[in-house]
Amino acid sequence: QVELVESGGGLVQAGGSLRLSCVVSGSMFEYYDMAWFRQAPGKEREFVSRIGRSGSQTYYTDSVKGRFTISRDNAKSTMYLQLDSLTPADTAVYFCAADRRGGDWLYSIPEAYAYWGQGTQVTVSS
Repeated sequence: QVELVESGGGLVQAGGSLRLSCVVSGSMFEYYDMAWFRQAPGKEREFVSRIGRSGSQTYYTDSVKGRFTISRDNAKSTMYLQLDSLTPADTAVYFCAADRRGGDWLYSIPEAYAYWGQGTQVTVSS
């Protein structure tokens, strides 16, 4: 049973920073491409960022480029998302997800991911 557990969310003022973590257990972490999604109240879940198995390939949605940084530590079975220069528009529940397909097609849609965490709330005040 693959389990993903996020942590690191919280309340922060605009311009502040947070670091989210996602720990994966129950399977070989390095076999998965990993991603972060977020979902704000009343909105659909949206893609934020993705990182390949080795950590060398990354993708970001345009609204977070230059502000968020995705990384992973395969030895610790952990993925990270560094959130800098936060704005109220970044307020959402952030989810980590694992893709076992072995390819990058349609990587920005939730259906590409087999496993999900429960989410961690990020709230940015103005």
